[in-house]
Amino acid sequence: MDIRAEVRLPTEELRDDIPFYTQTLKMRMDMIYPADDPTVAVFSGHGLRLRIEKGAPEGPGTIRILTDDPEGFAEGARSLVAPNGTRVEIDELNPPLVLPKVQHSFVVRRLADQAPWVIGRAGMHYRDLVPDRLGGAMIASHIRIPDGGPVPDMVHYHKVGFQLIFCVNGWVDVLYEDQGGMRRLNAGDCFIQPPEIRHRVCEASDDLQVIEIGVPADHVTEIDHEMDLPTLFDRPDREWDGQRFVHNLAEGAEWADFRLSGFVCRDTTIAANTKDVAGVQVIRRGDGSPQWARHDADIHFTFVMKGTMVLEGEGREPFALEAGDAFVIPPGMKTRYAEPSADIEMLEVTLPGAFKTKVTDQ
Repeated sequence: MDIRAEVRLPTEELRDDIPFYTQTLKMRMDMIYPADDPTVAVFSGHGLRLRIEKGAPEGPGTIRILTDDPEGFAEGARSLVAPNGTRVEIDELNPPLVLPKVQHSFVVRRLADQAPWVIGRAGMHYRDLVPDRLGGAMIASHIRIPDGGPVPDMVHYHKVGFQLIFCVNGWVDVLYEDQGGMRRLNAGDCFIQPPEIRHRVCEASDDLQVIEIGVPADHVTEIDHEMDLPTLFDRPDREWDGQRFVHNLAEGAEWADFRLSGFVCRDTTIAANTKDVAGVQVIRRGDGSPQWARHDADIHFTFVMKGTMVLEGEGREPFALEAGDAFVIPPGMKTRYAEPSADIEMLEVTLPGAFKTKVTDQ
């Protein structure tokens, strides 16, 4: 069965439009009629089929043409108006990833504040953990799937600088490009999804909950209709934009002293596998008393997974925190993780992975 689709656009004089669409926009004219006084012409090109029709009732609309050489297309013009009134925008096919400058702020987001859950991609529920997104520099989402089972997902990828998926509760099965068969993420495990690695979420448990960190906040998700997963090859050492895929497991992990007294941590190897683009630590209660300290990380995000604590900040009222709460500490701000419960467990994500911390007096 042969099927074609056309977009119809109006015109007042078709003869004026033909050179614009064929020469300026480099489209092919496939049809024109009637021969003695043409009123309809059909053009195709760049994945588009246009029917330009005299007296058509539609508005002239806008066409966006994406090319890897915008300066060489239409003599470098980025905005044109066709004789029939249609606006034409010419832009980059693969624009470079722009990482906005971080707008530092002290952020505390409490689960008890009942921030709305919204329905996002593939029917997942999203809760925004950093509303100001630090000026667009990052997004932190608490994502859940209340009812488990197959996930209506497609093979896709994200145009990002960094992306973390950390499982807080339940489990989820995901297929990744060149990483063998199905990968199961259990509570306490995490994935680093390098820029543009193809993947597909397949199935989830009831009450799946994950924390997803993306840099920058606004990034494009594209569907790959050509790739089937799993792929034929298992290439664990492959890099995407200098980063490797990481599947870090909580089971059997080694714990060591944290950089601040009173806590221990386990390293998820994220810093090593992203070449210090980011670092991810899981923090628990340890020996000693919590200390006041400052850091110089550009982004310093923490999510409370279990237990309770009091976040004390220079010039701020103390915040009593519990599971589901999150906070961002700007560089140079003096803080202390006071009164941690014995079962406290926190997820810390920093950009870059290596930064300095200075213990200080109150």
